[in-house]
Amino acid sequence: MNPEVHFSPAKLNLFLAVTGQRPDGFHDLVSVAAPLAWGDELRVTPAAAFSLSCNDPAVPVDDTNLVLKAAQSFRTATGWTGGARFELEKRIPMGAGLGGGSSNAVTALRALNQLAGTPLSPQALADLAAGIGSDCSLFLPGVPVVMRGRGELVQTLTGSPAARLRGRRVIVFKPSFGVATPWAYARLAAGAPHSYLPTMAAEDRLAGWSDDTGATAEELLFNSFEEVVFGKYIALPVLLAQLRQRFDLAARMSGSGSACFALLDDRDPVEEITAAIRAAWGPSALIVATKIA
Repeated sequence: MNPEVHFSPAKLNLFLAVTGQRPDGFHDLVSVAAPLAWGDELRVTPAAAFSLSCNDPAVPVDDTNLVLKAAQSFRTATGWTGGARFELEKRIPMGAGLGGGSSNAVTALRALNQLAGTPLSPQALADLAAGIGSDCSLFLPGVPVVMRGRGELVQTLTGSPAARLRGRRVIVFKPSFGVATPWAYARLAAGAPHSYLPTMAAEDRLAGWSDDTGATAEELLFNSFEEVVFGKYIALPVLLAQLRQRFDLAARMSGSGSACFALLDDRDPVEEITAAIRAAWGPSALIVATKIA
C-alpha cells in the first residue's frame, strides 16, 4: 500500500513574550506564532503496529520521539487497535526554535485520526495535542495564531492582523549549533523578574498592534529569549545587527533559538542576503527562503 504523504510545517514566533513562571514549573507566555510553507514530510502507511524511521540519523526513532508519543496518546484516547508505519523526511533542524518535533506530532495525530475514521472531533484533537507538548496546539489551525498559557490556549488570528502576516515572504537561517529550550527557560527564570514581560504589558503591545490597521508585520516582532540567548551565543546578535544595518531587515530570533528569520519584501536581494549569512556562519548554516502560510 502506498503511504499517505502529510506536510509538517515549521513555525516562527513573530511575537514571543514570556510573562512569568507558574507554580507547576512551566512558564506563561503571550505569543503570535505562524506556520511556514516549508517543513518536514511524514509518510504514513497502515501497519500492525507503530514504527518510525527518519532520514536524519540524529533524530531518535524510539518512544522518545513525539511522533510515537502522539500515536500512543491517540490509541489511549480512542481505543483504536490499528497501527501505522511513519517515515519522517526531516528538514526542520532540532534545537532551532522552529517547532519541528511538535509539528511532527500534530501531523501524526491528524493522519491517525483520518486513518481511524475520524473518531476525534477538532476540539478533542486539540485537547490531545495540548497534552503532548506545550506548542503542539498551534499547528492545528494551519494559520497564524495567538498562544497563551503555556502555549496550549490557542486563538486563531483573523481579519487585518492575519492579512498582514499571511503570505509574507521570509528568510529563515540557523547556524550549525542549536539552543536547548530548557536551558533558555532556566536562564530566564534565573534573571527574574526583569527577564519577563508582564502579562498586561504583553497584551497591551499585542492589542495595540492588532488594532492599528496601518501597523506592519515588522512592528509586531519581539522575543523575550533574545537577551538571555544572545548573551551566550554572540554569533546570533552579531549577524542580525549586520543584516539590519546592511539590508534594513527586520531580523529576529524564533522561539528559544537558534534559528533566526527576517521578513522580506519584493525589493530585498535574497541572493545577497544569503551570501552575507554564509559569510558569517559558514557553509553548514541552514538558509531557507519561504513564506508565512
